[in-house]
Amino acid sequence: MIIELGHFALVLALAVALYQTVVPLYGAHRNDARLMALAVPAAFVQFLLVSFAFAALVHAYVHSDFSVLNVWQNSHSAKPFIYKITGTWANHEGSMLLWVFILSLFTLAVAAFSGNLPLSLKARVLGVQGSISSAFLLYIVTVSSPFVRIPPDRVPLEGQGMNPLLQDPALAMHPPMLYAGYVGFSVAFAFAIAALMEGRVDSAWGRWVRPWTLAAWTFLTAGIALGSWWAYYELGWGGWWFWDPVENASFMPWLAGTALLHSAIVVEKRNALKTWTVLLALIAFSFSLIGTFLVRSGVLSSVHAFAVDPERGTFILAILAFFIGGSLFLYAIRANTLKIEGRFDPISREGALLLNNVLLSAATAAVFIGTLFPLIYEAVTGGGKITVGAPYFNLTFGTLIIPLLVILPVGPLLPWKRGNVKAVLGRLKGALVLTVLAFALSLTLLDASVRAAFGIALGVWVVAGALEEWAGRVMLFRAPLKVVFKRIASMPGSMWAMTLAHAGLGVVVLGIVMSTAWKQERITALQPGGKVQIAGFEVVYKGTRKATGPNYLAEQGLFEIYRDGRKVAEEISEKRTFLGRRGMPTTEVALMHYALGDLYIAIGDQTKMGRTVRVYFQPMIQLLWFGALLMVFGGFIGLLDRRFRVGVAERTESRLVAQPAE
Repeated sequence: MIIELGHFALVLALAVALYQTVVPLYGAHRNDARLMALAVPAAFVQFLLVSFAFAALVHAYVHSDFSVLNVWQNSHSAKPFIYKITGTWANHEGSMLLWVFILSLFTLAVAAFSGNLPLSLKARVLGVQGSISSAFLLYIVTVSSPFVRIPPDRVPLEGQGMNPLLQDPALAMHPPMLYAGYVGFSVAFAFAIAALMEGRVDSAWGRWVRPWTLAAWTFLTAGIALGSWWAYYELGWGGWWFWDPVENASFMPWLAGTALLHSAIVVEKRNALKTWTVLLALIAFSFSLIGTFLVRSGVLSSVHAFAVDPERGTFILAILAFFIGGSLFLYAIRANTLKIEGRFDPISREGALLLNNVLLSAATAAVFIGTLFPLIYEAVTGGGKITVGAPYFNLTFGTLIIPLLVILPVGPLLPWKRGNVKAVLGRLKGALVLTVLAFALSLTLLDASVRAAFGIALGVWVVAGALEEWAGRVMLFRAPLKVVFKRIASMPGSMWAMTLAHAGLGVVVLGIVMSTAWKQERITALQPGGKVQIAGFEVVYKGTRKATGPNYLAEQGLFEIYRDGRKVAEEISEKRTFLGRRGMPTTEVALMHYALGDLYIAIGDQTKMGRTVRVYFQPMIQLLWFGALLMVFGGFIGLLDRRFRVGVAERTESRLVAQPAE
């Protein structure tokens, strides 16, 4: 009965979402305050209905209700409790319900925390959000329902089990974080559509858009970092990024969202780049929708993708065409109504942020072309196959991202409207000295190649530049400690966010360069007692043994690790075969963290020569996720900035209300 109620709740939610779309937008067109005000209760009701439906599916998974087709296909009674919950979204139907649940949550947040918005703008934003909810709810109800029952006389006693690759803590949190990022950009998209409808964008609009964009960017950063960490320790190939098409599907909206985040600052501070920022808001969410299509249409083959039938892919493609095509058409006919203001010189903070946007947009386009070109080639040639791999992405993306990293520490120090590069470089002399030292020491003491030394110097430049800019703001070396502490305590959250995010990006660059340049790898077949020498370690293979987990059978490889003739660790790497889905083994690596890097061991298949063993030493690879953590932490601190919550209405609302809606 709960399952039927969950399905009925989705149908009601679809009706409410349609109501939320039509009535407030009509009210805004007629300037009817009563109709516009109905958007808020509609958002609340829609959230309650979608929440009930999502809870009904979770209940079915937790109680192993195999009369539900979705539960039978993706769960098992012996599965640990946490994976019974996460199994809800570890499949196509459940993940789309999670998408709609997070979308309704963001819509509720807009309704609840945007009390200072002009009524017409709020009604339009919630109306656009309602239209997005309507499209995806219609998709779920008609072709992708997770509530389909198996006939009573055919209900199985046991389920098929969950995809073994997804039975992992990082993958438990990866989809919700990723979807929060994807869906979060829908709010910026809704603000952009509302602005085009009203023909009005100003500094207040930029202030309203920034926190929603920052929230989406922060969640998406966390989701991508969790995904890369999972790929590193779960897949057993020692890597963390492969330019996989589905990896790119999340990376493209992240790049576009990063550009949007910086462009919105110019709108807020200088009332400039308005049409460009509106376009970026449309593009960021469009790439989120494209990512959804790539993963769920079945057009891509990837460890991350859900291969589904053409009917579903066609439906998602229709949603893309409506929202992407419709929004770009609206932009084409309404962008000229946005008044251009805020002139500035090329050498200024606005100019630096614009260059930042151009480089990020070009990088996004390069990734987009590389990702879709194989599909376009196959369609044009009638089945011809071509691959676009890491060499293309490394060359194109690297060429565009290097100048971005070079200007990154300079931009925040430039004044608005007009600046002087020489004066800024004078303020960054400490960072310049550290950068030159890092390059020289990498070449001499670390015996790095010129390319690796340049990469290390670039990472040091970004980190040192962010820290020196922060030190200048708090007068770290020019004022008494009392004054320094006072300035630190009073620094706005947005400033902390910028410092941590920029420094975190520099740390990520250092992790990428060091782990790539000095990575050591040994792949060999070992008999019990066989040894592998790597990075000063001696890895001894002791043999295998059988083990049983809560819902899997395992073959464990036993290893002893020696350093300088002394045993420092005993480790286990496993190959697991999960109940319900035999023939789908997964690898659990032995992973040891040391000050200078990770020792990584993955057991492979048995051959005539012995057991295949992969051993890696990954120098300083933990900097990757430490840098990502800094970026995420900075994003959350930025969301606490009180300037996003107060003061906007007092300065702008009277002027906005005085202007006609349309």
